[in-house]
Amino acid sequence: MGASGAGKSTMLNILNFRNTGNLKITGERAVNGVPVGPDSLTSVSAYIQQDDLFIGSLTVREHLVFQALLRMHKHIPYNTRLQRVEEVIQELGLSKCAETQIGSPGRVKGISGGEMKRLSFASEILTDPPLMFCDEPTSGLDSYMSQNVISVLQNLTTQGKTIVCTIHQPSSEIFEMFHQILLMAEGRVAFMGKREKAIGFFKANGYPCPDNYNPSDFYIQTLAILPGNEVECRSRVGTICDSYENSERARKLKTAADRIADPNAAAYLASEATEKFKSPYKATWSSQFRAVLWRSWLSNLKDPVFIRMKFFQNLGLALIAGVVFFGQDFNQDGVQNINGVIFNTLMNLSFSNAFSTIDVFCLELPIFLREHFNGMYRTDVYFLAKILADSPVYIFFPSMMTAIIYFMIGLQPDAASFFITTGVYILATNCAVSIGYLISCVVPSVSAGVALAPVLIIPLVLFGGLFLNVGSIPIYLIWGKYISWFYYGSEAIAITQWKNVDYIDCNREDSTCPENGSVVLKMLDFREVKYIFVITKF
Repeated sequence: MGASGAGKSTMLNILNFRNTGNLKITGERAVNGVPVGPDSLTSVSAYIQQDDLFIGSLTVREHLVFQALLRMHKHIPYNTRLQRVEEVIQELGLSKCAETQIGSPGRVKGISGGEMKRLSFASEILTDPPLMFCDEPTSGLDSYMSQNVISVLQNLTTQGKTIVCTIHQPSSEIFEMFHQILLMAEGRVAFMGKREKAIGFFKANGYPCPDNYNPSDFYIQTLAILPGNEVECRSRVGTICDSYENSERARKLKTAADRIADPNAAAYLASEATEKFKSPYKATWSSQFRAVLWRSWLSNLKDPVFIRMKFFQNLGLALIAGVVFFGQDFNQDGVQNINGVIFNTLMNLSFSNAFSTIDVFCLELPIFLREHFNGMYRTDVYFLAKILADSPVYIFFPSMMTAIIYFMIGLQPDAASFFITTGVYILATNCAVSIGYLISCVVPSVSAGVALAPVLIIPLVLFGGLFLNVGSIPIYLIWGKYISWFYYGSEAIAITQWKNVDYIDCNREDSTCPENGSVVLKMLDFREVKYIFVITKF
């Protein structure tokens, strides 16, 4: 406990090997005297962070089933996992909201803040970990909900669990629930020991707590650095921290810690730790894949806003293009129009899907990072399952847009040309989606991703063959077309549409007119002999 900026969350992150950044860390982290690393600590502990991160479209029960599939040991039967989920739901008072969607702010209305915090605890205690870390579990809750949450933690300690919890300015009722406290100020320890001993320590140092005063408020105010009075506050904090550091209580604590860390005293734990700490993953690769695929597929099905948005977006763009380019003939005017609509459709599919991927994936990335570092699943499992679950969306909607545009415009009527064109558009869409995933992984927010995407995609558009003839690209920039899916896509579809056109009606006498489809492809510097090569390049 301590004032804002005292170092509470930083210390908790250091203990959990999380978000340490460029901090220089000294000392050793040990569990019962056995030195631990990030993976081994994950195997015996749970870390409930301050921010509650969930897939909002899932229900409370679906979320806990997913957690049980990946957090519980692989040898535990499926029915036993479901039984444990029901036990946890009852234990934490989540029965009334078990079938309610968790919800996402601004998108899906869901459970309350207190229920969401209890769901965070439920996710962690499924595996019955002996050690739990909680970072400000009452943040954003009212006094009643805060007391309810801490009561849940207190009940867990009666089951033999050790709970390390940071908390900011608790009420007197909540403060009385804690057994031992660690007071921090300016990154230093001001007191550590039994809660009731702290008042005597502060009184001995000349800072008695007034009668009928919340002790937690008193400690935080005494250890706070007030603006405009920094020198005096830092002097007071330094005096208190120095007093504790030189106290008999601190020396006894350090001696006890050194005695516990004795390799001989902890030898019996070492053999157990070797097996227990071997891997952070409780589930096999295939079990991880099935569970993540199930959740991703379920999330897509239960997110009607995303599906409706994609449907009307693709329908609207297809109808606009179909009306503007309606009923084209393979004549002199149709050359420019057909090539234009081919490239325009590529751009519509690429930009709309890349941006929607950035919007969705950036929001899911923090969830992935937290679950991955909690030892739930591997990176490759998440990526493959995500791609597979999203693939129906990125196959159906490009196919729908192609079907509308293709027949409204009047492109080549044979089935082979239609299916090849549809396949190329599907491949181009998935290339754009992949770029969206890439951008989402390297930017800190959705707004940054939206700003970066045009910078990366528009140069690839220039090498697509419509705005710049690919035969005139400077030699030092020739590599640009080979990384542009716009180039491969427009070339493949142009070849499909023009390679069998033997005659083009020249309806303008005062302009140059290509004789046939082969001439059109030569003008674009697209070569028919590369047809199969172009398709396979995707």
